[in-house]
Amino acid sequence: MFDNGIVAWIGAALCMLGLMLFVWSLISFGESFRVGIDEEKPGKLVTTGAFAISRNPIYTAFGMVLAGIFLILPNFILLLYTFAGFWLFNRQVKLEEASLRKIYGKEYEEYCKKVSRYL
Repeated sequence: MFDNGIVAWIGAALCMLGLMLFVWSLISFGESFRVGIDEEKPGKLVTTGAFAISRNPIYTAFGMVLAGIFLILPNFILLLYTFAGFWLFNRQVKLEEASLRKIYGKEYEEYCKKVSRYL
């Protein structure tokens, strides 16, 4: 698609930032970390650390890495993969947000007013 060393370095930087955001997100989760939607034992709503800048920092980090990989190795297959990843992340985020609204109610609504979905 395009062959530019500067774009590849931007992609590498995006991948590194994504990985750093991912690690920061895991640390920020602390005791509340879980995989998937757990309405039985949800834990407390995490709003600090990485979650103070993004309601979904892990998905944001994955998106940054996907975009970075595409910039490093630009081709149509990776472009489709990146768009598919973004679509799937957004779909999962909307499912999780519906669950969080149900679990945390007004507390989550206030959090949504202060912090954006991604960045």
